[in-house]
Amino acid sequence: MNIMIVEKHLILSVLVVLLLTLTSFVTHSSADEDKPAALTIGASAPLRTEKMKAAVGDAVSLDDIKGSVGSLVVFTCNHCPWAQAWEGRIAEIAREFKDKGIHTIAVNPNDPAKYADDRLEKMAERAKAADFQFPYVVDEGSKLAKAFGASRTPEIFLFDKDWKLVYYGAVDDNANKPTDVRKSYLRDAMLALVGGKTIDPATTKALGCGIKFY
Repeated sequence: MNIMIVEKHLILSVLVVLLLTLTSFVTHSSADEDKPAALTIGASAPLRTEKMKAAVGDAVSLDDIKGSVGSLVVFTCNHCPWAQAWEGRIAEIAREFKDKGIHTIAVNPNDPAKYADDRLEKMAERAKAADFQFPYVVDEGSKLAKAFGASRTPEIFLFDKDWKLVYYGAVDDNANKPTDVRKSYLRDAMLALVGGKTIDPATTKALGCGIKFY
């Protein structure tokens, strides 16, 4: 009698594990299917004349910040630990390449009603603290993010002078330990763009928090 009870418990436990595994797989698959498809290499930047409210200064569009060599569009935010980990490096790279003809804009696509830290006044504080020498703007309604197919913060889109996408993905290969970075994907891509060389890799996996769409 006791053996039968044990066997029933074992069978029930196995069924529960299988059910949880299946549920996890379906949920994960559905989430992946719901993620917008990011722009592909060679695609043109959309909504370039769309004016966006800046945390500091006047409203700007992508065309307003266009560089003579290229333009860097970074989808980011205040509250995400991944964005916080990389923001210093993004600011440093942006400063390094500004005089080389690549200009930068940081875009916050998150609904501030979901995270108070992503409100405009908090963005202004972050821009000052991180010494952003480029516009940090609000993507109201997440329109730009949806048009780009962005789904993470931070998520990098580097364009050439004709607004053709030449690099997409992550800043580098180590968010948490700058001293342990072995592959500086973004900086290498920008060096190649400035030097007229082939960008390799042209795409990497963007890691970060999911965008909190409006």
